[in-house]
Amino acid sequence: MRLSTKSRFAVTAMIDMGLRQHQGPVSLAAISQRQHISISYLEQIFSKMRQHGLVESTRGPGGGYTLNRDANHISVADIMDAVNSPDEKEQVPADAEQNGYVSAEDLWSNLNQKMEDHMQAISLHSLIAAQLSKGGRSLSNNSPKRGVFAQKPQTTIASKAPNSVFALGSA
Repeated sequence: MRLSTKSRFAVTAMIDMGLRQHQGPVSLAAISQRQHISISYLEQIFSKMRQHGLVESTRGPGGGYTLNRDANHISVADIMDAVNSPDEKEQVPADAEQNGYVSAEDLWSNLNQKMEDHMQAISLHSLIAAQLSKGGRSLSNNSPKRGVFAQKPQTTIASKAPNSVFALGSA
């Protein structure tokens, strides 16, 4: 199991969608705007989650994504496994035994199993309920703006020039 930005964004997007699932399909554009994640990145994430049966898509006006299963039956591990492709698993090098890699392999394997068990025990429903218990606030209230959505500092230029043709004529 990999803790990656992709898996973090996937869990965030699923919570966002779960908070609004009673309103019908949720568009990626709306999630993108609220969570400050690029639409193209969300398209990649949701394509993988659709292939794994976590979400289903509705096309056309008013379309978007909905949960394909009850939120109680979707775990954080399911979401993370869906977006992290199997080819991203760590490969054991050929000279692993000589470099002491294999002796530590049990440690990493046990840690990975404990993390997998912990993430499997957390349901999407429990994350949605936790968010609602915070007063029903949207996740975007406390998420920083990232990437292309980051706000650039605004500079105001003070000018003493007239701001209209009429003011220019009287100057």
